[in-house]
Amino acid sequence: MATAETVDLGPAHPPKEDSIIAFEQILPELKKKLVHLRRDYNKHEPEYFAATVHPSNSPLNFLGANDLQDLQEHLSDQDLVGFSADDFEQVRAATSAYGIHLFGKLRIPAMPDPSGPAYIHFRVFIGGGDEPPKLHSIHTEEREDSSGGKTYRAVFTKNDELEWFDT
Repeated sequence: MATAETVDLGPAHPPKEDSIIAFEQILPELKKKLVHLRRDYNKHEPEYFAATVHPSNSPLNFLGANDLQDLQEHLSDQDLVGFSADDFEQVRAATSAYGIHLFGKLRIPAMPDPSGPAYIHFRVFIGGGDEPPKLHSIHTEEREDSSGGKTYRAVFTKNDELEWFDT
């Protein structure tokens, strides 16, 4: 299995033709999985997609973590996945014995502030031969904060580096 320690992840750059072709092939699955992922996390860990809550209802303004699921003014599913190849902004790639591991940064155009959380990171595997590219995962991050608690997110900022991830 390829890991960050066993392969060299190349530098970040704008997507080139081969990356765009792979992206377009996985685009329907990416959209479907992103909607499913948000719905699933909103049941159990709504903090992952808190950035998609309408700004006037920001949970950071007045709600505790357990109240997030009560909010109804999320970015619609249609707006969440209203992206195209034009919104595919950055790519990094690594080659292993199995194929190419492509990591992408994608802007969600419906997000109001491009300097804030407005990006998803995804991973695609491109095997050899005639196999089509496969969506491996959409990045979700769980980190310990300074108080010993946890922070969760699936929507990143433009300044968040595109790094190796498994989930």
